[in-house]
Amino acid sequence: MPRHSFIQMSKLPNVKGRISYITSHARQENLYATYRTADSQFWSNLARESQQEFQRSGTEGKCIEARELIIALPEVYTQYEPQQVLTDFTEEFRRRYGVETNYHIHLIFSERKLLPEPDVKVASRSVFFDETGKRVRTKKEITGEDGQIRKGCTVIKKGEVYESHLFTTKDTRFKEEPFLREIKEVYTELINRHISDPEQHLKVFDKNSVYLPTKKIGKNNPKADEIKADNAARQEWNRTADMALLSGISEAKILEVKRTEIHEKTSQSIKTKGWLPGLFRSIVSKAKDFLQNLIREHDMPPKPVLEIDMAEFRTMQKLMIKAQDKAKEIRHLQDTVLLKLKQQLADTKGIFKGKERKALTEQIQRTEKEIAEKLDKLPDVLKEDGYPDVQAFMATYRKAEAVVEQYNRDLAAWEREVRENRRPAEKERLTPPEKKSIRDQLRRLQAEGRQRSQPKRKSHDRER
Repeated sequence: MPRHSFIQMSKLPNVKGRISYITSHARQENLYATYRTADSQFWSNLARESQQEFQRSGTEGKCIEARELIIALPEVYTQYEPQQVLTDFTEEFRRRYGVETNYHIHLIFSERKLLPEPDVKVASRSVFFDETGKRVRTKKEITGEDGQIRKGCTVIKKGEVYESHLFTTKDTRFKEEPFLREIKEVYTELINRHISDPEQHLKVFDKNSVYLPTKKIGKNNPKADEIKADNAARQEWNRTADMALLSGISEAKILEVKRTEIHEKTSQSIKTKGWLPGLFRSIVSKAKDFLQNLIREHDMPPKPVLEIDMAEFRTMQKLMIKAQDKAKEIRHLQDTVLLKLKQQLADTKGIFKGKERKALTEQIQRTEKEIAEKLDKLPDVLKEDGYPDVQAFMATYRKAEAVVEQYNRDLAAWEREVRENRRPAEKERLTPPEKKSIRDQLRRLQAEGRQRSQPKRKSHDRER
C-alpha cells in the first residue's frame, strides 16, 4: 500500500497554555525550532475575547480559543534545516487563509482575524450584566434582596466602554470537513515539494477507495499495542481487497461490502455500545472473511490473450498476467493447502496425537505467514511499472480494455461495411478508425493511473 500523509486537527480550549507547552525547551526533549507569525499579545487578546464571547453566548461545554494541526513529516525531513521548514509551512497557511499561526510539528491557528480598527462600544446609558456575563435590561435584575448588586454582576456607567472587539467572528469554514480535506491536500503537496525522490512522495488517503486506513502510532503512545492490533486487522482487509480485485470482483462490489459489513456495522455498534476497539476488529475480521468467501465463489478470470498489436495495451496485459499468476499462487495456498491442513488438524484427535497436532499447528502458522508475505508483495509487481496499488492498476486496466474493445468493434464494423456491395464513391468515403488516437488515449489512461498516488506505506489517523 502507498504511504499516506498524516494531518490531524484538534480544538484548543487553552491556546496560551498549549503554545507555552509545545515551545518550551524544558518540556520538549526533541524541540528543533519554533516560529510565530504573531506575538504573545495577539494570543492573549484572542483567548480573552473568545472567552468573553463564549460567556455571552450561553453555550455549554468548553470555549474553543483556536485550533491545531498536527502534521507528521517524513524521515527525509531530518536532513533539512528545521527553521526553514517551519517558516515555509507556517507562511503557507497564513498566505492561504489570512489568519495567524504558531507551528512546531504542531501548527496552531486562529479562527478569527484582527480587525483593521478595534470595535469599541461606549455606553450611552448605564449597562448591566449578570453573573454569566449576559446583558440584562435593568439594574433590578442584578440586585439582591439586600438592595446590593449581586456578586459577579457588573454595572457599566454612561460614557464608559462596555464592550470592545479586536477580532472578527470565527470563520466557520475551519469547522467544516472540506477545510480539513483541503488542508491535507495543501500540506501533502508542500511536503512532497521538499522531497526530490518521487518514490518517497506522500498521498492523502482516499476514503472512497476499497482500502482501510491504518493509524499512526506516536512515540510513547499508551495505546500502541491496541493500535497495532487494529492496524493488523485493517491490513488483512486491504490484502483481501487486492485479492478480490485480481480475482475479477468489481470495485463497486468490494466498496459495497466495505460499506455494509464495516462502516454500517461499526456505526451501529458505536451508537449502541460506544467505541470498542476489540469489537471494531471483530467487525473488520468478519468483513474480511465475507469478502474471502466471495473470492472463493468467484472463478479467476481467464488470462488475457496477447493478440492486440498495441504495445501500450500489451504491456498492461503482461502486468495483469504477472499479477494474476501470483494471485493464483496465493489462492492455492489459501483454498487448498491451508484448508487441508486445518481439516487435518481438526481430524487429529486423541491423547496420543499431541506431536501430530503440534506439527500441523506449526505448519499452519508457516503457511499463514507465507500467505501474508505473498499478499504484501502482490502490489510490488504493479509498482515496478508505476502503479501505486492494485486498485489504481485495475481501474486503469478496465478503462483501457474498454477503449481497445470499442476500437475493435469499430474496426470490425468498418471492415464489414467495406466488404458490402456499395457504390465506389461511397466506399471511397469510408475510413478505418484511427489507431493513433486510441494509442494516445491508452497512454493518457496509463499516466493518470500512475499518478493517482505515489508509492509509500500507509500511515493515517482514524477518521470517524
